[in-house]
Amino acid sequence: MSTPDFWSPLRATTQARIGLGRAGDALPTRDVLELRSAHAEARDAVHLPHDAERLESGLAALGLEVHRVRSRAEDRATYLRRPDLGRSPETLDHLPSAAPGTHDVGLLLADGLSARALDDHALPLVEALLPRLGEAGLGLAPVVLAEQARVGLGDHVGRHLGVATLVVVIGERPGLSVASSLGLYLTHDPRPGRRDSERNCISNVHPPDGLGYDDAADVLLRLVTGARELGESGVRLKDAGAAAVHRSETPGID
Repeated sequence: MSTPDFWSPLRATTQARIGLGRAGDALPTRDVLELRSAHAEARDAVHLPHDAERLESGLAALGLEVHRVRSRAEDRATYLRRPDLGRSPETLDHLPSAAPGTHDVGLLLADGLSARALDDHALPLVEALLPRLGEAGLGLAPVVLAEQARVGLGDHVGRHLGVATLVVVIGERPGLSVASSLGLYLTHDPRPGRRDSERNCISNVHPPDGLGYDDAADVLLRLVTGARELGESGVRLKDAGAAAVHRSETPGID
């Protein structure tokens, strides 16, 4: 007669590893193999490049003007060792420039620490966001795809494009529960030198287990609207309309 597993109903409510069994003084083989598989998946998410051509094609099909930039990190190894190089662009000379406030909202889609997250979730997120921006009467600047990028790179791009509010959509640091999760970082009046306290973050965007695309787009629109009314983003800007803004197990990218 088998003994009922007390943890089974609880495991169904979380992606965390809880109530692991014992095999003598060690974990059961099944749990060890699952842990090693999750670790390998997280490592792959950090190192594998994203499919920029497919994402650019999908965005163009939505009628969006798309440009690409690279950070000053010349390769992935440099990017991981030198976060500072990921926060500034190699060049922006090829991007259209405009005076501050020319565009209401800008989108920068960045590989970050999980290019897989960008491949999996960026396009459906943008599809959910576009009609909401249109209904709110907010104009969108040309979309920028960024390679080897950190959040701070968006400050340079946003100022160059002349956007009032910039949203950086970036692959979050993968963990052992989630390897492909997006973070959305909103900065009002972007410019080089902005501090993290001057941004708002929506994280853990990875349906069906994390925040869904429609919910993320709703929260983001409220934050954009609030930032425009308040005249700033960051610690003073709150999303009173949402029950909770989802946080990942490792929030932040830098």
